[in-house]
Amino acid sequence: MSVDMNKPLIPHSTATAAPVWPAPALACDAHLHILDAALDPRSTPAQDATVGQYLQVQAHLGTQRAVVVQPRLYGTDNHVTLDAIARMGVAHTRGIAVVHPEITDAELAALHAGGIRGVRLSLYTSHQAAVSFEMTEPLAHRVQHLGWHLQLHWTADQIAKHAHLLMRLPTPLVFDHLARLPVSEAQHYPAFAVVSELMQRGRAWVKLSGAYLCSPQAPGSGYTDLTDMARAWVALAPNRLVWGSDWPHVTETHAKPDDSELFDLLHTWTGSETIRHRVLVDNPAELYGFNAV
Repeated sequence: MSVDMNKPLIPHSTATAAPVWPAPALACDAHLHILDAALDPRSTPAQDATVGQYLQVQAHLGTQRAVVVQPRLYGTDNHVTLDAIARMGVAHTRGIAVVHPEITDAELAALHAGGIRGVRLSLYTSHQAAVSFEMTEPLAHRVQHLGWHLQLHWTADQIAKHAHLLMRLPTPLVFDHLARLPVSEAQHYPAFAVVSELMQRGRAWVKLSGAYLCSPQAPGSGYTDLTDMARAWVALAPNRLVWGSDWPHVTETHAKPDDSELFDLLHTWTGSETIRHRVLVDNPAELYGFNAV
């Protein structure tokens, strides 16, 4: 029987081969989404990116830890994310919820027990968001006692505009997708200075993720236009970085990226197996508390 070498090996991906660079033991994919129409009819079976499908991705990449990020589609109803954490195992899985400041202490405690360790404010397209900029500071104060962080998917301009707010927040901050800096300006853009100061104070982290969101280059290109930006984050604070696949790549409705390529980018960006190990294993263990179950 012939084998189609061009057939993707995993769902929601164009990967036709395994990553070149094997994952170290306890490597973490710190950014993925689960969609399951059987659990929430706001998504459809055509959108399904289930736990079973993600476990195929995990086996393909060789990662063992994961962080499930609440998808925009489900708003502040986190039950699909909690179900995913439970099914994948809280010893190796954490979650990022979407909540409003009015959430009760009992509800927060239940989320924490279920493996949630942060709150996401996805305001990159703020008109579609379930939260608002005005909720940022109240939410930080609500979750501070739990040791949670705020995960921000903001534009670089939004980061710069709200710099004073970000500097006074009491919780750690995690900036999604390379902090969404403009590729052509990167280190010279005002947001780079804001995030850099927060990282150097030990108050912020950056996700080395979302290459296809930040670059106009096509899958298979190596996203070479991002190399300098990513390496700038690595040079600045290698102990404040994590990596994420952003599977199932919900923004890419026509052509999905190659998850093996996305995983191998980390080797290119770090240039060191020591730093790559730190980004994949040590840093997420600290940020998400994997060693404190």
